[in-house]
Amino acid sequence: MRIAFTKMHGVGNDFVVFDAAAADALLEPQRLRALADRRTGIGFDQALVLMPARRPEAAVFYRVFNCDGDEVEQCGNGARCIAALLHARGLTRQGALLLDSPSGPIAARIGPGGEVSVDMGVPDFDPRALPFEAAQEADPYTLEVAGRTLEIGAVSLGNPHAVLRVESIVSAPVATLGPAIERHPRFPRRVNAGFLEIVSHDAVRLRVHERGAGETRSCGTGACAAVAIGRRRGLLGPQVRVGVQGGELRVNWQGPGEHIWLSGAAAVSFEGQLEV
Repeated sequence: MRIAFTKMHGVGNDFVVFDAAAADALLEPQRLRALADRRTGIGFDQALVLMPARRPEAAVFYRVFNCDGDEVEQCGNGARCIAALLHARGLTRQGALLLDSPSGPIAARIGPGGEVSVDMGVPDFDPRALPFEAAQEADPYTLEVAGRTLEIGAVSLGNPHAVLRVESIVSAPVATLGPAIERHPRFPRRVNAGFLEIVSHDAVRLRVHERGAGETRSCGTGACAAVAIGRRRGLLGPQVRVGVQGGELRVNWQGPGEHIWLSGAAAVSFEGQLEV
Protein backbone atom coordinates (compact mmCIF):
# COMPACT_ATOMS: atom_id res chain seq x y z
CA MET A 1 0.00 0.00 0.00
CA ARG A 2 1.24 3.49 -0.86
CA ILE A 3 0.82 6.28 1.68
CA ALA A 4 1.17 9.94 0.78
CA PHE A 5 3.09 12.35 2.99
CA THR A 6 4.20 15.97 3.04
CA LYS A 7 7.68 16.92 4.24
CA MET A 8 7.79 20.36 5.88
CA HIS A 9 10.03 22.47 8.06
CA GLY A 10 9.67 25.43 10.36
CA VAL A 11 13.00 27.29 10.48
CA GLY A 12 14.89 24.01 10.08
CA ASN A 13 12.79 21.94 12.51
CA ASP A 14 11.56 19.28 10.07
CA PHE A 15 8.41 17.18 9.97
CA VAL A 16 6.62 14.55 7.98
CA VAL A 17 2.86 15.09 7.87
CA PHE A 18 0.37 12.25 7.38
CA ASP A 19 -3.40 12.31 7.12
CA ALA A 20 -5.01 10.03 9.69
CA ALA A 21 -6.64 7.73 7.15
CA ALA A 22 -3.20 6.67 5.98
CA ALA A 23 -1.31 6.79 9.24
CA ASP A 24 -2.56 3.84 11.30
CA ALA A 25 -0.04 1.45 9.75
CA LEU A 26 2.81 3.84 10.53
CA LEU A 27 2.46 4.64 14.21
CA GLU A 28 4.32 1.72 15.73
CA PRO A 29 7.47 3.15 17.38
CA GLN A 30 9.79 0.83 15.45
CA ARG A 31 8.34 1.91 12.10
CA LEU A 32 8.49 5.60 13.02
CA ARG A 33 12.13 5.25 14.02
CA ALA A 34 12.88 3.64 10.66
CA LEU A 35 11.11 6.42 8.76
CA ALA A 36 12.96 9.07 10.80
CA ASP A 37 16.36 7.70 9.79
CA ARG A 38 18.03 10.34 7.63
CA ARG A 39 20.03 7.80 5.62
CA THR A 40 17.49 5.06 4.96
CA GLY A 41 14.11 6.72 5.66
CA ILE A 42 12.45 10.07 5.05
CA GLY A 43 14.23 11.80 7.94
CA PHE A 44 12.43 14.08 10.41
CA ASP A 45 12.47 15.47 13.93
CA GLN A 46 8.75 14.79 14.45
CA ALA A 47 5.88 13.10 12.65
CA LEU A 48 2.56 14.96 12.61
CA VAL A 49 -0.71 13.08 12.14
CA LEU A 50 -3.81 15.02 11.06
CA MET A 51 -7.10 13.67 12.37
CA PRO A 52 -10.75 14.79 12.26
CA ALA A 53 -11.45 17.75 14.53
CA ARG A 54 -12.77 16.95 18.01
CA ARG A 55 -14.40 20.34 18.51
CA PRO A 56 -16.70 22.02 15.98
CA GLU A 57 -14.71 25.24 15.68
CA ALA A 58 -11.39 23.48 14.93
CA ALA A 59 -10.09 22.62 11.46
CA VAL A 60 -8.18 19.52 12.57
CA PHE A 61 -6.89 17.57 15.54
CA TYR A 62 -3.20 16.67 15.37
CA ARG A 63 -0.92 14.21 17.12
CA VAL A 64 2.85 14.55 17.49
CA PHE A 65 5.41 11.72 17.50
CA ASN A 66 9.12 12.26 18.11
CA CYS A 67 11.67 10.54 15.91
CA ASP A 68 12.24 7.96 18.68
CA GLY A 69 8.63 6.83 18.20
CA ASP A 70 7.20 8.30 21.42
CA GLU A 71 4.05 10.39 21.27
CA VAL A 72 4.32 13.84 22.89
CA GLU A 73 1.90 16.57 23.91
CA GLN A 74 2.79 19.58 21.77
CA CYS A 75 5.05 21.06 19.10
CA GLY A 76 5.10 24.78 18.30
CA ASN A 77 6.85 24.62 14.94
CA GLY A 78 4.74 21.59 14.06
CA ALA A 79 1.57 23.58 14.74
CA ARG A 80 2.88 26.35 12.51
CA CYS A 81 3.59 23.90 9.70
CA ILE A 82 0.12 22.37 9.98
CA ALA A 83 -1.43 25.84 9.84
CA ALA A 84 0.60 26.64 6.70
CA LEU A 85 -0.43 23.36 5.08
CA LEU A 86 -4.13 23.83 5.83
CA HIS A 87 -3.93 27.41 4.57
CA ALA A 88 -2.52 26.10 1.29
CA ARG A 89 -5.47 23.68 1.17
CA GLY A 90 -7.89 26.60 1.49
CA LEU A 91 -9.04 25.86 5.03
CA THR A 92 -8.37 29.24 6.64
CA ARG A 93 -10.79 32.14 6.96
CA GLN A 94 -9.14 35.49 6.36
CA GLY A 95 -5.84 33.80 7.13
CA ALA A 96 -6.92 32.42 10.52
CA LEU A 97 -7.89 29.00 11.83
CA LEU A 98 -8.11 26.96 15.01
CA LEU A 99 -6.15 23.74 15.52
CA ASP A 100 -6.75 21.18 18.26
CA SER A 101 -4.07 19.11 19.98
CA PRO A 102 -3.55 16.81 22.97
CA SER A 103 -2.63 19.88 25.05
CA GLY A 104 -5.60 21.95 23.90
CA PRO A 105 -6.70 24.34 21.13
CA ILE A 106 -4.15 26.43 19.20
CA ALA A 107 -5.18 29.58 17.34
CA ALA A 108 -3.14 30.23 14.20
CA ARG A 109 -2.89 33.00 11.64
CA ILE A 110 -1.06 33.46 8.36
CA GLY A 111 0.55 36.86 7.94
CA PRO A 112 2.00 38.81 5.02
CA GLY A 113 4.61 36.87 3.12
CA GLY A 114 3.33 33.60 4.55
CA GLU A 115 4.70 34.03 8.08
CA VAL A 116 2.81 31.74 10.45
CA SER A 117 1.95 32.66 14.04
CA VAL A 118 0.44 30.40 16.68
CA ASP A 119 -0.94 31.10 20.14
CA MET A 120 0.86 28.67 22.45
CA GLY A 121 -1.34 29.49 25.44
CA VAL A 122 -0.32 30.76 28.86
CA PRO A 123 3.08 29.53 30.09
CA ASP A 124 2.58 27.41 33.20
CA PHE A 125 5.34 27.70 35.81
CA ASP A 126 3.74 25.28 38.28
CA PRO A 127 6.27 22.39 38.55
CA ARG A 128 3.37 19.92 38.61
CA ALA A 129 2.47 20.96 35.06
CA LEU A 130 5.68 19.58 33.56
CA PRO A 131 5.84 17.48 35.81
CA PHE A 132 8.96 18.39 37.80
CA GLU A 133 9.71 17.20 41.31
CA ALA A 134 9.98 20.32 43.47
CA ALA A 135 8.60 21.25 46.88
CA GLN A 136 7.11 24.46 45.48
CA GLU A 137 7.31 26.81 42.52
CA ALA A 138 10.62 28.69 42.33
CA ASP A 139 13.02 30.33 39.89
CA PRO A 140 15.71 29.29 39.55
CA TYR A 141 15.73 25.69 40.68
CA THR A 142 19.00 23.92 41.46
CA LEU A 143 19.58 20.64 39.66
CA GLU A 144 22.44 18.21 40.21
CA VAL A 145 23.56 16.97 36.80
CA ALA A 146 26.68 14.99 35.92
CA GLY A 147 28.51 16.17 39.04
CA ARG A 148 27.54 19.81 38.48
CA THR A 149 25.02 22.04 40.23
CA LEU A 150 22.97 23.88 37.63
CA GLU A 151 20.42 26.65 37.97
CA ILE A 152 17.45 26.15 35.66
CA GLY A 153 14.07 27.63 34.92
CA ALA A 154 11.17 25.23 34.37
CA VAL A 155 7.94 25.89 32.47
CA SER A 156 5.27 24.03 30.54
CA LEU A 157 4.07 25.15 27.11
CA GLY A 158 1.82 22.10 26.84
CA ASN A 159 5.09 20.15 26.94
CA PRO A 160 7.88 20.35 29.55
CA HIS A 161 10.93 22.61 29.30
CA ALA A 162 14.03 23.24 31.40
CA VAL A 163 16.01 26.36 30.48
CA LEU A 164 19.67 26.90 31.37
CA ARG A 165 21.23 30.32 30.79
CA VAL A 166 24.71 30.18 29.23
CA GLU A 167 27.31 32.76 28.24
CA SER A 168 27.55 31.41 24.70
CA ILE A 169 25.51 28.81 22.87
CA VAL A 170 28.55 28.03 20.73
CA SER A 171 30.49 26.64 23.68
CA ALA A 172 27.47 25.33 25.61
CA PRO A 173 27.79 21.58 26.37
CA VAL A 174 24.50 20.70 24.69
CA ALA A 175 25.67 17.24 23.60
CA THR A 176 26.48 16.15 27.16
CA LEU A 177 24.21 18.19 29.45
CA GLY A 178 21.20 18.01 27.12
CA PRO A 179 20.62 14.24 27.45
CA ALA A 180 21.49 14.33 31.17
CA ILE A 181 18.89 17.04 31.85
CA GLU A 182 16.33 15.35 29.58
CA ARG A 183 16.48 12.13 31.59
CA HIS A 184 17.02 13.60 35.06
CA PRO A 185 14.89 11.66 37.58
CA ARG A 186 13.21 14.85 38.79
CA PHE A 187 11.51 15.00 35.37
CA PRO A 188 9.49 11.74 35.39
CA ARG A 189 8.26 12.25 31.80
CA ARG A 190 11.62 13.60 30.66
CA VAL A 191 12.09 17.21 29.53
CA ASN A 192 13.26 19.42 26.67
CA ALA A 193 16.51 21.15 27.63
CA GLY A 194 17.10 24.69 26.35
CA PHE A 195 20.43 26.55 26.41
CA LEU A 196 19.77 30.30 26.39
CA GLU A 197 22.18 33.10 25.55
CA ILE A 198 20.76 36.58 26.11
CA VAL A 199 22.11 39.07 23.54
CA SER A 200 19.97 42.11 24.40
CA HIS A 201 16.57 43.07 25.80
CA ASP A 202 14.93 41.96 22.56
CA ALA A 203 17.25 39.29 21.15
CA VAL A 204 18.49 35.87 22.30
CA ARG A 205 20.25 32.85 20.86
CA LEU A 206 19.04 29.36 21.66
CA ARG A 207 19.92 25.71 21.27
CA VAL A 208 17.52 22.98 22.38
CA HIS A 209 18.05 19.30 23.08
CA GLU A 210 14.55 17.98 22.45
CA ARG A 211 13.12 15.11 24.42
CA GLY A 212 13.17 12.05 22.21
CA ALA A 213 14.75 13.84 19.24
CA GLY A 214 18.11 15.20 20.40
CA GLU A 215 19.33 18.63 19.35
CA THR A 216 17.23 20.14 16.56
CA ARG A 217 17.83 23.18 14.36
CA SER A 218 14.84 24.94 15.87
CA CYS A 219 12.30 24.31 18.65
CA GLY A 220 9.19 26.48 18.76
CA THR A 221 7.97 25.67 22.26
CA GLY A 222 11.61 25.83 23.37
CA ALA A 223 11.81 29.40 22.05
CA CYS A 224 8.63 30.29 23.95
CA ALA A 225 9.97 28.66 27.12
CA ALA A 226 13.29 30.50 26.92
CA VAL A 227 11.62 33.88 26.41
CA ALA A 228 9.08 33.22 29.17
CA ILE A 229 11.86 32.37 31.65
CA GLY A 230 13.98 35.36 30.60
CA ARG A 231 11.09 37.83 30.64
CA ARG A 232 9.85 36.59 34.00
CA ARG A 233 13.33 37.39 35.36
CA GLY A 234 13.12 40.92 33.96
CA LEU A 235 15.84 40.29 31.37
CA LEU A 236 13.73 40.48 28.20
CA GLY A 237 11.05 42.69 26.70
CA PRO A 238 7.65 41.69 25.30
CA GLN A 239 8.90 41.09 21.73
CA VAL A 240 12.00 38.94 21.31
CA ARG A 241 13.91 37.66 18.29
CA VAL A 242 15.18 34.13 18.90
CA GLY A 243 18.18 33.09 16.84
CA VAL A 244 18.39 29.34 16.27
CA GLN A 245 20.53 27.15 14.03
CA GLY A 246 17.82 27.12 11.35
CA GLY A 247 17.19 30.86 11.28
CA GLU A 248 15.04 33.12 13.42
CA LEU A 249 11.78 32.85 15.36
CA ARG A 250 9.86 35.66 17.05
CA VAL A 251 8.14 35.38 20.41
CA ASN A 252 5.63 37.91 21.76
CA TRP A 253 4.64 37.73 25.42
CA GLN A 254 3.27 40.54 27.55
CA GLY A 255 3.98 38.70 30.80
CA PRO A 256 2.57 36.28 33.42
CA GLY A 257 -1.03 35.26 32.85
CA GLU A 258 -0.94 36.30 29.18
CA HIS A 259 -0.89 34.13 26.07
CA ILE A 260 2.45 33.70 24.30
CA TRP A 261 2.70 33.85 20.50
CA LEU A 262 5.27 32.16 18.29
CA SER A 263 5.96 33.40 14.74
CA GLY A 264 8.24 32.44 11.88
CA ALA A 265 8.52 30.87 8.47
CA ALA A 266 7.05 27.48 7.56
CA ALA A 267 7.49 25.73 4.24
CA VAL A 268 6.77 22.56 2.29
CA SER A 269 10.03 20.82 1.34
CA PHE A 270 8.52 18.12 -0.86
CA GLU A 271 5.69 15.62 -1.16
CA GLY A 272 6.02 11.90 -1.65
CA GLN A 273 4.67 8.41 -1.17
CA LEU A 274 6.00 5.43 0.75
CA GLU A 275 5.28 1.73 0.59
CA VAL A 276 3.99 -0.07 3.71
